[in-house]
Amino acid sequence: MTLNIKALLQDAAGENYRLHEAHVNPRFSKTLHTIGFDRCYTRSEGQYLWDIQNNRYLDMLAGYGVFNMGRNNPDIQHALIEFLNCDYPSLVQMEAPLLSGLLAEQLKKRMPNQLDYVYFTNSGTEGIETAIKFARCATGRAGIIHARKSFHGLSNGSLSINGDNLFREGFGPLLPGCVEIPFNDLNALEDALASGKIGAFVVEPIQGKGVNIPDDGYLRNAAALCRHHGALFIADEVQTGMGRTGRFLALEHDGDVDPDMVVLSKSLSGGLVPVGAVLLRKWIYEKVFSSMDRSVVHSSTFGQGSLAMVAGLASLAYLDEKNLLENAKHIGAIIGNGLCLLQERFEFIHDIRWRGLMIGIEFAKPGTFSLNCAWQLAHKLNKSLFPQAITIPLLHDHRILTQVAGHHIDVIKLIPPLIINEADAHYFLTSFEQVMVNLHKFPGPLWEVISRIGKSALDQPATVSAGGLGGDNNQHGLQNA
Repeated sequence: MTLNIKALLQDAAGENYRLHEAHVNPRFSKTLHTIGFDRCYTRSEGQYLWDIQNNRYLDMLAGYGVFNMGRNNPDIQHALIEFLNCDYPSLVQMEAPLLSGLLAEQLKKRMPNQLDYVYFTNSGTEGIETAIKFARCATGRAGIIHARKSFHGLSNGSLSINGDNLFREGFGPLLPGCVEIPFNDLNALEDALASGKIGAFVVEPIQGKGVNIPDDGYLRNAAALCRHHGALFIADEVQTGMGRTGRFLALEHDGDVDPDMVVLSKSLSGGLVPVGAVLLRKWIYEKVFSSMDRSVVHSSTFGQGSLAMVAGLASLAYLDEKNLLENAKHIGAIIGNGLCLLQERFEFIHDIRWRGLMIGIEFAKPGTFSLNCAWQLAHKLNKSLFPQAITIPLLHDHRILTQVAGHHIDVIKLIPPLIINEADAHYFLTSFEQVMVNLHKFPGPLWEVISRIGKSALDQPATVSAGGLGGDNNQHGLQNA
């Protein structure tokens, strides 16, 4: 009997959390219940979500950066449906797939330097694993440098270069030779490279955890330092790429950066079929795939699946046709500048950082005595608690979905679909302003929420604190890719 998916969805509507508690991840379900994020979404379109009560939400999270082209993009859907109707072969394996060649050609055109080959993966994490393997093989060195507070994935290799110990605890021993340095510190990078044991420096051009933007020249000089010391410079553009910052790659904001490898994923999928890509220099490829015997020394069963390639081609076409890089710059400036004006009025707002539609709102201890007491209380209860005083009312009162930018980080991150418009931007700013007005009242309703959640975290630390009251990747709970 053919599966009737519409009937299945209708019959099981609202059963999300019961099913997850029974069969998938009960700790995460309990975390969502605790902070009031236990919505059941039943429909999505573009930058909007609808719950089971048909309430509409503005999505400023975009699936942790997956939906740059919006949810259920009709153009990408059409391309996939059209392909399915072609009855075209996929995953023959003993062939050179046409569609992966076409997608690789398109991706190479968008690079700021000459990268010669493309290895396709199923995810950003898998792309980082590939980059680590290729760097070790090409250089003959095991050492990999990463930055403090970095996030490159949660598989064993990528976890070894994760800058947050929360994710590493209990999963060791990890890969040997991995070195952590401060982000945006060229002296620390040069000191680490001087050992002669480093194969690569893997770095996010803008850190997802905290939306930390490097100084002008940092990426350009870091790439030059790596080359001088015989190491590779690998740009993790999994979240920052595909137009997120107003350039195709975020590293392009730093001028003539010359990466040896670039890792893409997330929104290359169009939000519909997982896909990732690692672009690399010819000499690296020739070290890895050095003979016909080694022509499949690194491979993936689903890496060049035709549906994934179609999704990638359609995503790039839509990105160009709708001029989404310009829209990211335009709407990002509206939100960023609007937030800077609010910063002048509200003590809790410490800093606003943004490139295009990757925006960080950082909070810090205020000067007013009563607000300072409230700040201290929130951090005493749980170091990841304070930002929930912003994300929770944004969701409950204004139906805006946002995220915390990391574990024990007082930063809210906005990474909405690149298709959002001026009306969406002004709605967010108006809503955020109202949340700030209420937040600066002490005592007040928001502080009652903080107290309730904080006590729950103290009572059940394994559920709430480790479950992630802070966030960027779908495997973090509510923490942040």
